[in-house]
Amino acid sequence: MIRRAPDVAISHRLRQPPYGGSNQFLLALRGELERRGLRVSDGPVSPRARSVLLHSYLVDMERRPSGRVVHRVDGPIGLYRGADDGADERIVEINRELADATILQSHYSLEAHRELGLELREPVVIPNAVDPEIFHPPARRESRAGRRVRVVATSWSDNPRKGGETYAWLARTLDRERYELTFVGRASVDVEAEHTLSPLPSSELAQVLRGQDVYVAASLHDPCSNALLEALACGLPALYARSGGHPELVGDAGLGYDDQEELPGLLDRLVGELDARRAAIRVPRLADVADRYLETLDLA
Repeated sequence: MIRRAPDVAISHRLRQPPYGGSNQFLLALRGELERRGLRVSDGPVSPRARSVLLHSYLVDMERRPSGRVVHRVDGPIGLYRGADDGADERIVEINRELADATILQSHYSLEAHRELGLELREPVVIPNAVDPEIFHPPARRESRAGRRVRVVATSWSDNPRKGGETYAWLARTLDRERYELTFVGRASVDVEAEHTLSPLPSSELAQVLRGQDVYVAASLHDPCSNALLEALACGLPALYARSGGHPELVGDAGLGYDDQEELPGLLDRLVGELDARRAAIRVPRLADVADRYLETLDLA
């Protein structure tokens, strides 16, 4: 019996969470496509695949597949890693040799690649999205009367540019009579929050997020932070570093900062505007994002 060739072959082996943001998004995308009746594979690419989705520089292919090839690109990676390790040049090489089109996750990412002279084939901007069955607001939000405001930060990576120093500084600086801080994940330094949790599976992380009031996104040069999207999807207005794709994701649903010294004052202001900022949350719908991927893959 001959198995039907995949409609979409993701050229990277996906892992069960907790894991990095790109992995989280690709799992959500795969689930949405499969709910639509499409066959999706990950890992080694079948030569009979109708279309192929390449991921960043994590591509192990010696020749171009016969189907439509779309390259999903992070970065520029040298900016958020803080060092040029050749990953961006590898992406451009893969893109030139294999891709019919390129998906970037934010307008920031598109312009940053262009400013660095990193040209990519037929670029389009499609943001990430989260699984709404997992990441969604609570059915009923707990009143803030008589309790402290709950502030949360999350990070999968211990890369210093993921905000660890800022989260540690905030833990030392917060007014503990008014605020309590929860940190979930890994950081480059110890974050002495009142509640510190190891990386959690998505369903457990979503439960933690739904019990919070405010999210802090301190990562730098992040093209489209999945962690930030997860928090917004759970109804959390955000304080965010004015860096990378954060401003595009948050819009009016939070306040940006340039220096961590601004955070205490901005936090006080955000709490005063919490209901209005929460009402301004707009996150990309997974169904809409999947539609755009299918269009780019020529499967619409």
